[in-house]
Amino acid sequence: MERKNSPPTPTRRGANEERKPGDPGGSGGEVEAAAMGSYKCCIFFTRRFAVSDASTPEDVRTLFSRFSGGAPYMGIDELRRYLAATGESDGEIDAAERIVDRVLQGRSRTPRFGKPTLTVDDFHNFLFSEDLNPPIRQSKVHHDMNAPLSHYFIYTGHNSYLTGNQLSSDCSDAPIIKALQTGVRVIELDMWPNSSKDDIDILHGRTLTAPVSLMKCLTSIKGYAFVASPYPVIITLEDHLTSDLQAKVAKMVLEVFGDILYYPESKHLQEFPSPEALKGRVLLSTKPPKEYLEAKGGTMIDRGTETKFSKGENEESAWGIEVPDIQDELQDANKHQDDLLYQERDVAEDDEQKACKNAPLEYKHLITIKAGKQKGSLVDALKSDPEKVRRLSLSEQELAKVAARHGPNIVSFTQRNLLRIYPKGTRFNSSNYNPFLGWVHGAQMVAFNMQGYGRALWLMNGFYKANGGCGYVKKPDFVMQTCPDGKVFDPTSDLPVKTTLKVKIYTGDGWQHDFKQTHFDSYSPPDFYAKVGIAGVPSDSVMKKTRVVEDNWVPVWEEQFSFELTVPEIALLRVEVHEYDVNEDDFGGQTVLPVSELRPGIRTVALFDHQGVKFKSVKLLMSFEFV
Repeated sequence: MERKNSPPTPTRRGANEERKPGDPGGSGGEVEAAAMGSYKCCIFFTRRFAVSDASTPEDVRTLFSRFSGGAPYMGIDELRRYLAATGESDGEIDAAERIVDRVLQGRSRTPRFGKPTLTVDDFHNFLFSEDLNPPIRQSKVHHDMNAPLSHYFIYTGHNSYLTGNQLSSDCSDAPIIKALQTGVRVIELDMWPNSSKDDIDILHGRTLTAPVSLMKCLTSIKGYAFVASPYPVIITLEDHLTSDLQAKVAKMVLEVFGDILYYPESKHLQEFPSPEALKGRVLLSTKPPKEYLEAKGGTMIDRGTETKFSKGENEESAWGIEVPDIQDELQDANKHQDDLLYQERDVAEDDEQKACKNAPLEYKHLITIKAGKQKGSLVDALKSDPEKVRRLSLSEQELAKVAARHGPNIVSFTQRNLLRIYPKGTRFNSSNYNPFLGWVHGAQMVAFNMQGYGRALWLMNGFYKANGGCGYVKKPDFVMQTCPDGKVFDPTSDLPVKTTLKVKIYTGDGWQHDFKQTHFDSYSPPDFYAKVGIAGVPSDSVMKKTRVVEDNWVPVWEEQFSFELTVPEIALLRVEVHEYDVNEDDFGGQTVLPVSELRPGIRTVALFDHQGVKFKSVKLLMSFEFV
């Protein structure tokens, strides 16, 4: 945003030149002024700053000299040797000739003496190209996809039909379509009777949200289910319907999905099918009303009530809220261990059984992933049944409460069964929580408000860039293993360092193309700094910061950071760029990358805005090394 700070003096921070109106280039040279980057200063002066291109880092020059044998040009064979040395696949090494052609065409150069070769600047251009030199593996599925569904983390949405906040935004199929296009594999629909009680609406019950029809949602799911991934889409249904409307749901589902709807012949599954076996299929999962049913005394929000958010909770400031540490959450939950009961929010056990009993047979038959619980405490709810698998839902608060003392019980449960975690009810602005509390305990469905945004959602989206972005990430072996003594992984135990990741951030470029000249500062070029860190288990989580580079659209940092990792399998690399300001720093871009997918060497890292949309031009040149 444009700042409202006072105009600085003409001598502020190394201005290249100051001019008075009427001086050569002061008022009549608009083209020259634009090239130089002119900023108004006070009334009588214009300050001008040269806009430079990204310089070639010394590390790049050294690499070039090493693989070119000291020659001023690098041929295709030399580029192949460089690609092989950085661990590229055979296919990528074979693409060396195509890379050289692309670089030369992009720089409007013809081969020297008919031979396609690269200069050091061409080589730098290749390294600083996102499509030719991305930071993570190419978009290919490379995990084993033949294990049961319980062996995978699954990209999961919460209240997928909402366009904004949880209380008054519209319901629509648009956010469902967007989620599926980004690779989300679990779509949640809350089903309620319409006003005339003869059809089904999708809405957030007992709020001011305007409904959308179930049929429209189902049709959109079918149309977009497999545009981003061929692996199964799971529809979790929050069922608030009478038995006659449940029968209508069954008819709609069969009509829309037909043969792609998967449901087993047996009443209960002893083991979930694999993602590979379910390619191109749609599954249903449901349970009796839970999260939002307030039937035993709940009150609908007054339509005259104005939705208000406290400072720092509105959607515009959501990107600035840091994700809480899961260790703090566990410690806080440990202080409130007086109630470990798994409560259904005023829905009695007898009412649940009655709801299941009265459901029409056809409707029940279509439910592949059945949700249910044991009576009693949270710990009791985590007991496995050797004869059947099921899905259990816990709020983020319930998860923290049971994880504080019974973490291994959760891990054991998730080895065969599915665990879904959903946001607490007070997240009215569609904010999210730290997903790692669920992931370190093996929870497959960490459900997020995909229509929101903020750092927690950046982590979620970054996590599922792994495995070709297919929406299914194989859980690490240690989460799935049981020792001979019957013990499983304990997320709270001290773990040894497995590897050290060294990250170097060289430079950034592209803001001058994607932002207005005065977006960050009205009186001078921006003052960028970068934050680099790790999100993961508490012992791995840290953020570090570069120095501030003043008055430069193309900042050069050349700073390296080291991160010791105990659980690199699920760790995420966080990168943010901000523009320093005395009052409030401006946001300059972010990305989150799965550490397990990082390609060693010097790479281009594209940045995204606070809503997760990739900038057209903004990117960083970084290097990654595991030691």
